[in-house]
Amino acid sequence: MQKLFFAAAMAGAGVVTFSTAAQAADWQPTRPIEFIASAGAGGGTDVFARTVQTAINKNKLLPQSVIVTNKGGGSGAEAFVYAKTNAKDPYKVYFGTQDVYLLPIGSKLSYTPADLTPVISMLFDPFLLWVQPESGITDVASFVAKAKASPSGFKAGGAKAREADETLVSLIKGASGINARYIPYKSGSEVATQLAGKHLDFNVNNPAESVEQWRAGAQRPLCVFSAKRMPGTTPVGEGKSWSDIPTCKEAGLNVRPFEQPRTIWLAANMDPDVVAFYKDLFRKVTQTPEWKSYVERSVTIPTVMVDEELRSFIATDKAGYEEIFGRNGWSAQ
Repeated sequence: MQKLFFAAAMAGAGVVTFSTAAQAADWQPTRPIEFIASAGAGGGTDVFARTVQTAINKNKLLPQSVIVTNKGGGSGAEAFVYAKTNAKDPYKVYFGTQDVYLLPIGSKLSYTPADLTPVISMLFDPFLLWVQPESGITDVASFVAKAKASPSGFKAGGAKAREADETLVSLIKGASGINARYIPYKSGSEVATQLAGKHLDFNVNNPAESVEQWRAGAQRPLCVFSAKRMPGTTPVGEGKSWSDIPTCKEAGLNVRPFEQPRTIWLAANMDPDVVAFYKDLFRKVTQTPEWKSYVERSVTIPTVMVDEELRSFIATDKAGYEEIFGRNGWSAQ
């Protein structure tokens, strides 16, 4: 199980790494660029793509305009099939998570990870266990007790099927012994709405996807699936700050650290000058006030990976998911 959680070791250290400074790329865009988010509007990937778009526009990092298109169908596979059908198009950039290489493990799709070129991973998102406050659940112990007492088990919601959210729910079930039925939605924002509306018993959203519901008293975080507590001492909801939320391990839920990379891709067989151009562009984005505000606001972990470091991470993370999918009987291979 250690392979999947390589991400947590990287993110827990708060590492920001760069390869040797790249030479200025020979390729330059001459028309508008399309950012394709592999999620519905309001989801974590959508917010990620639009934050990068805003940073580029406000800081005039490109002379051309950037538009964001959402292609969240098929749990995000729609975006990557689009990459395959637009091979070698340098004006289409794909925003995702581990979904690029994870989705083909659990489903037979018309694309493979080889149809895309990894460009950069810019940060990690932590996952939290969220419940509805009126449930009376106040901590992990009462969560487990109430779930076990439920005749039909708990309903869990997540963004996409057989992806990171459902994988984490399966690990929660294994660690706690609860019965839970997983319901996939198009985005984390939709999952947050479903929980706030009392249609679910819990979810495992990232902070940014549920923070407004916490502020409004419609959701409650019980623990974070990270190696250490999150930063931040300003009260957010119920008079508590992010740092008041215990790690799941210290709260009694023995699930290993689980975090999600935010990744950017191009289509396969892309000219190296195009890849170099975008790597340089997105590095510049990480230095902008808009990006730094996003990292702080969404309680993410800035960890930049490119080149061999990124490829090695992808191989290790993919192998970890293959192990879990095989054990759960989810593998389509």
